[in-house]
Amino acid sequence: MDFLEDLELYNTAMDNAYNVITGKITIEQVYVELEDAEEDLEFPLPFNPFLHEDVSDAEIDLIIEHFIALEEYEKCQELVNCKKEVDVTKHE
Repeated sequence: MDFLEDLELYNTAMDNAYNVITGKITIEQVYVELEDAEEDLEFPLPFNPFLHEDVSDAEIDLIIEHFIALEEYEKCQELVNCKKEVDVTKHE
């Protein structure tokens, strides 16, 4: 794998993470798409969804930083809102 392929895979993982966190797709859908893909992708998400139920604040922050670098601020705002929702439900 070369640098550009690695970068594309990283961007795909971040897009998948954004979609999972914001509820646009489920983790199951990510893995179904992975199985249907002709290429053998290694990491469809930048975190392991099977280690814990919720995505951590640090993991969400990593994804926000990715989209800040790409200047996709609408996605950043959605992720911040999701992060706040998770924090509220943890304290209820």
